[in-house]
Amino acid sequence: MSTKAIRIHAHGGPDVLRWESVPTPEPGPGEALIHHEAVGLNYIDIYFRIGLYKIPHLPATLGMEGAGVVRAIGAGVTEVAIGDRVAYAGGPIGAYATERVIAADRLVKLPDSIDFATGAAMMLQGMTAQYLLRRTYKVRSGETILVHAAAGGVGLILCQWAKHIGATVIGVVSTDEKAEVARAHGAAHVIVGHANLAADIKRLTDGAMVPVVYDSVGKDTFTPSLDSLAPLGLMVSYGNASGPVPPVELSMLAAKGSLFLTRPTLATYTATRSDLLAVTADLFDVVAAGAVKIRVNQTFPLEQAAAAQEALESRHTTGSTILIP
Repeated sequence: MSTKAIRIHAHGGPDVLRWESVPTPEPGPGEALIHHEAVGLNYIDIYFRIGLYKIPHLPATLGMEGAGVVRAIGAGVTEVAIGDRVAYAGGPIGAYATERVIAADRLVKLPDSIDFATGAAMMLQGMTAQYLLRRTYKVRSGETILVHAAAGGVGLILCQWAKHIGATVIGVVSTDEKAEVARAHGAAHVIVGHANLAADIKRLTDGAMVPVVYDSVGKDTFTPSLDSLAPLGLMVSYGNASGPVPPVELSMLAAKGSLFLTRPTLATYTATRSDLLAVTADLFDVVAAGAVKIRVNQTFPLEQAAAAQEALESRHTTGSTILIP
């Protein structure tokens, strides 16, 4: 019995992604075998492909997120049972496959109201939005916040969820078309480009600036983001779409208003099973209530993962993209 998977044998461009047959793994103690119905596409997949994030060994199967059905379980598994509809996001990599083995305590059961495509599209991005809004900085009703890449997968969830909380969202996007998408999903104000970001934020907030910036773009927007913060504001750098942020001179944070800076990861915020269940329960609640709608705007066959990654890298996507095995 074999499984099909997208693997890389070396780091590089989309052309290093190969559609290959691999042996179907057997679940060991504490593990479950998942048959994927849908796999999520995320920018972190590209970071692993190019080598920005380290892979323990090559060849390797990429992918951090998926949804499907439990086909087998190993000894001692109590979290899930054979036949359960489940989803997951986070390490280790290996989701770009028709089947995979994963630690059972990393799986959560999908509510009947959420289909596999939505489940695969929402887990990593939705859990990221949850911890950013509810834990990294607990956004309150009446606050104005700044969200970069507001028409992207995480961005659209952040816009909707923050509006649901009662916050005013200023979104930053790269095109006029994406501006319309961000507005339709809860952004009260949208800025196209970041050339005059701080001045735009000053105008939109009557000089008050913002208490928090959520920035997944990285190098290109880091300094303009800092300049958009109010004194004692928090800079949340959670991605590197334009490249990694260069080394930061700590005195700059003092000069710009005693600012705070954090570089959070989903792995830390969901390290325990209780944290994982709390994050996903909150996410499932807002999706089930209709407060946050997951937009699966692009779908590719899993074997065309290279084309999907090219579309994501070139900023030709909005919302979420999934891969179908």
